[in-house]
Amino acid sequence: MLKRLLDYNDGEELDLIVMIKNSQLRHTKKDKLYLVLEFGDGSGEVRGNYWDADQRDAEMFASGTVVELNGKREEYQGRPQIKIYSLRTVGPEEGYDLEQFVKSAPEKVADMREEINQYVFAILNPTWNRIVRYLLKKWDKRFFEFPAGKSNHHAVSGGLAFHTLSMLRDAKSIADNYPQVNRSLLYAGCILHDMGKVLELSGPAATQYTAEGNLVGHLVLIDEQIMLAAQALKLDLESEDLLLLRHMVLSHHGKFEYGSPKLPKILEAELLHRIDDLDAAVYAITNSLQHTKPGTFTEPLFSQDGKRYYRPKDDAALDKAPRLE
Repeated sequence: MLKRLLDYNDGEELDLIVMIKNSQLRHTKKDKLYLVLEFGDGSGEVRGNYWDADQRDAEMFASGTVVELNGKREEYQGRPQIKIYSLRTVGPEEGYDLEQFVKSAPEKVADMREEINQYVFAILNPTWNRIVRYLLKKWDKRFFEFPAGKSNHHAVSGGLAFHTLSMLRDAKSIADNYPQVNRSLLYAGCILHDMGKVLELSGPAATQYTAEGNLVGHLVLIDEQIMLAAQALKLDLESEDLLLLRHMVLSHHGKFEYGSPKLPKILEAELLHRIDDLDAAVYAITNSLQHTKPGTFTEPLFSQDGKRYYRPKDDAALDKAPRLE
């Protein structure tokens, strides 16, 4: 079995075909240029610095470029990185498809679509049901293809749908336990909360933020999509049902410092925020643990305030979890 990027240990040399997921031209303290590169394949991503670079190098090794990477895996400040020996661009004539270098969600798109539709059937409020159906149909291809993030949680092809489905499963368990929860509103919020990312992000390969993503953001973008759907469906634009649904998506980041324009002010909005945060944390920690040797700690996780997590020596439960790659 051929090794992939995250299969190498510290000190091992590698020679692989990978994709440059992100490329940034920066200045050293002595004002020399270098490239900060993030390499990726189906196993994950690792960073590396390309020293003594120039503008021509930045253009040659831009985000989305497939390259042959020769180097050695090292560790720097607790994080893996690649010491680059050489880089060579690889063209499509060499038989490589961009899809080879993009991680995918651990569940099939057809299965996720079918299960999400079952939750749609359980949304009994006609306003919320019609809007959810309308937007799922409108953005179907992107919704089931796009990641849920550029580099943090569920940053894989199909990650947006997988994240949504994971949240719906958690929402069902919570609603089963707490009968006072409006199940229809919570399900609708789970399905729509991150749908604005089909406009905020560029797609699953070498994901970047679009102009809309940088200037508006997915919370406001999905609120706009909800209003456009309501207008197209000729719904009452001043109804409380529509107001509650908009509040769900606009408050789901939970705190102002997390980019939320409003704080959750209904029970279901508070639950949506907590379910979203929970699923993102479980995904990020699990993904890192799956690439950590038993008896050692993960690298510091940016999404978890730089914390490192220990993988027990006998961790049978993690082996049963789907591989997040």
